Amino acid sequence: MTRKKQQASQSKSTCIRRGHLGIVTVLSLAAVPAWAGDGEQKLDEISVTATREARPTGEVPHAISVVGKETLQEKKMFNMKEALQEMPGVFVDSKNGGFDARLIIRGAGLKAPYGIREIQVLRDGVPLSDPDSFTRLDFVDTQDIERVEVAKGPGNLFAAGAAGGAIQIFSRSVFDERANNLKIGFGNDDTKNFHLRYGKNFGDQALAFTGTYRAMDNSWRAWNQFDTTQLSLKHGMLLANDATWESELSYAEANAQLPGAMDATLFQNFLATGKQTTTSEAWKHSGRYSKVWFFNTKLEKEVGDFVFKPRLYYNTWYHYHPVTGIINETEQWVSNLGADLEAHWRHSQGTLVGGLTVRQERTPDSRKYQYARVITTTSGGQCRDSATATGRILATCSDAKGRLAEIDDATALLTGIYLQESWRPGKRWIVDVGLRYDKVKFTDDNQQFWQYDWATGRYVAGAGRTHTEKTYDLPAPKLAVSYELVDGLHLFGMLAQAGQVPSQSEFSSNPSLDAPLSRNKEIGLKGRGRSWQFDTSVYVNDVSREIVTVSNGGVNQYVNAGKTRRKGFEFSGSLTVAEGWELGGYLGLTDYQYLSFSEPVRVGSTTVNMDRSGKTLPFIPREQYGLFVGWKSPSGWKARLSSNTWGEYWLDNANTEKYPGWEWVTNLSVGYERQGHSVTLNVDNLFDKHYAMEVKKDTTGKVTYMAAAPRTVMLTYRYDFR
Repeated sequence: MTRKKQQASQSKSTCIRRGHLGIVTVLSLAAVPAWAGDGEQKLDEISVTATREARPTGEVPHAISVVGKETLQEKKMFNMKEALQEMPGVFVDSKNGGFDARLIIRGAGLKAPYGIREIQVLRDGVPLSDPDSFTRLDFVDTQDIERVEVAKGPGNLFAAGAAGGAIQIFSRSVFDERANNLKIGFGNDDTKNFHLRYGKNFGDQALAFTGTYRAMDNSWRAWNQFDTTQLSLKHGMLLANDATWESELSYAEANAQLPGAMDATLFQNFLATGKQTTTSEAWKHSGRYSKVWFFNTKLEKEVGDFVFKPRLYYNTWYHYHPVTGIINETEQWVSNLGADLEAHWRHSQGTLVGGLTVRQERTPDSRKYQYARVITTTSGGQCRDSATATGRILATCSDAKGRLAEIDDATALLTGIYLQESWRPGKRWIVDVGLRYDKVKFTDDNQQFWQYDWATGRYVAGAGRTHTEKTYDLPAPKLAVSYELVDGLHLFGMLAQAGQVPSQSEFSSNPSLDAPLSRNKEIGLKGRGRSWQFDTSVYVNDVSREIVTVSNGGVNQYVNAGKTRRKGFEFSGSLTVAEGWELGGYLGLTDYQYLSFSEPVRVGSTTVNMDRSGKTLPFIPREQYGLFVGWKSPSGWKARLSSNTWGEYWLDNANTEKYPGWEWVTNLSVGYERQGHSVTLNVDNLFDKHYAMEVKKDTTGKVTYMAAAPRTVMLTYRYDFR
């Protein structure tokens, strides 16, 4: 590196450090004077996700974030990204702006090529994640969300076999008639949103209907259309002794084209024009087209000092899912059946929470197919039947399925118990001592006729019949303490462990995979004042046997690293600076390293293990920060401006190349509300910055870029029935 470049790099690092200090300082300066004053405090959000016990967030000895109703109403909420993107330690983006989301919490989920892994996702206390922790969001109606809670890392009672923590989505209550609304929205790229929620109470019973249609053409990028139709019917009943019984039946049909990545040439063209006309990958027609039925019913009954919360849930789904090299289809619908039996005992010293979880996923007759028509090196640019084509596949011609390649029949069974004592030895103390223990058993019968071979770039004979059985035991103990130093200022510390269940696709490709073990040590401070609040923490998370994705020329392999260490600092806060004005921001700093890891790398026809000890994990930026300012007028006007930054990160496990990240991508919302009518203008990526949401480099040196969305604009009219 030249001296001039070194000076520029040092200057940039100094500016970044000063920027970080400025964010923390601006949001913290008003705290000390506020502690000394009297008066009414700003109401704290209530959280249940970390402990299964409703508490103000300031009293929870866990790093948590809550996005409330008012904040969500200012967003168009086409994707969960919009609710989660301003949280330190949470890295989220979307390939298509629809239900698809790339989500990482403190490094958990990094290995997932699509969907959400290693993080438990729930809706109203009901798990949406499969027993192997894989989560699809295609049947979540983002227009019917009251609030979102995020509990980061090991140590919460909801996270079964998920070391990354838990995200809980709370929908609008069936009993809340104030939630009735009609919403109509239009935006660029032929974006549409139609939503109706109407409910009514009938004495001790209530019914609520919700219907939503969302669509985006995303004309700035090839093969990137999205639409979804979602219907829901909720029923609620008030029983004797303040007991409640609630049920919901919903149906979703979602269609998403998943765009491919770009090489360096295409990416430079995107930076210049904001358009992606094609993909450099051979697999040009990836997508997910699904239909999902979802039912859940739950009872909450109080008997003396006991509260019982049994839940029963069932979902069944079909999908047509073209991906790299193969097309997946569930010929028979997949079924997920589960129950969670939860009970609370309130005693003089605190609360004891315990319960039992059972969940089974059955995937009968799941099939994989070749792509029907392809272009190869010997086809002269013409489409040919894949069953007879010769030469390396250069491109797919459509997403139509061809010859049957594989039949799979799989079952996954998760059973778990949990117990936590929340002891209050004094007015200012809370001590949480808990344990969750899960066992996951997988059975898989597979018959492979054909497979895609990356070395030759064509379909070759498969491996025939295989039978796999795997069982993983996942203990997750926790000790957490919260102490209120002065009114509104809570110090907390936590020691927690969680096991991470490998997904079925991971151990199918590598039957020797072990379950990772994550041990987290954390200390933090939470402040709640009349006009301000903040959360900050420092953590060290050691992960043994971490599952790492190794990409060799397009082939994803999954291997256990010996050990990784994730160290981080997080801060978030907000401050009311004047009548109707609020200022806030967040900062996350990370240092994630492999302490011991041998990466298998193909060199010619052989595989060589390369030592990556001391290297930094890819894709996780060292710095992540943002600011927001909000304004609300008594006359009905309101506005919110937020801006977010991801710092540079390594592209590969070998740390051979960096992506500089992106700076101050800004979102704006402006709205006016009067007598139940409101109009909101949302502009995401206000200044139309062109950048990559993800950049990767495989062990052969191939670099691919996934484009982030340019400026999107949407105008929404909403009417609240009152």
